[in-house]
Amino acid sequence: MPGIDECLLEAMRLPGARGAALIDWMSGLALGTVGESPGGDQETAAVEAAEIARLAAEQHAFAPDDDPADGAAADADPPVEDLIVSNRDSYHVLRFVGASFDGSVFLHLWLTRAEGNLALARIRLGEMAERLVLA
Repeated sequence: MPGIDECLLEAMRLPGARGAALIDWMSGLALGTVGESPGGDQETAAVEAAEIARLAAEQHAFAPDDDPADGAAADADPPVEDLIVSNRDSYHVLRFVGASFDGSVFLHLWLTRAEGNLALARIRLGEMAERLVLA
């Protein structure tokens, strides 16, 4: 089970990775960072990414159409798995880490558009989020 540092270093091995962070979406606090930061300031980037994550996580419109019989299982995690924000030269992938870890954190991966593989990044971030442990 990888800790925060190992998880972020693994994310940086993805093609086109420029930077990665584990962020608490309630406070905007970066629990760990590696590589470059969008805009050059890791704290500001973490707060701004947390605002977007919080907006998506708190909206019922993004909740899955789960069977009502499932009950609390649907409420345990944020209603979205991940968010993708793209611009002319990069992708930002925000992957929520489930309630089994903390329930209010997400992985933020910044990829160059020319070298990054968005599908691979989503798959690998999902795997990392499942294995992540607080270390």
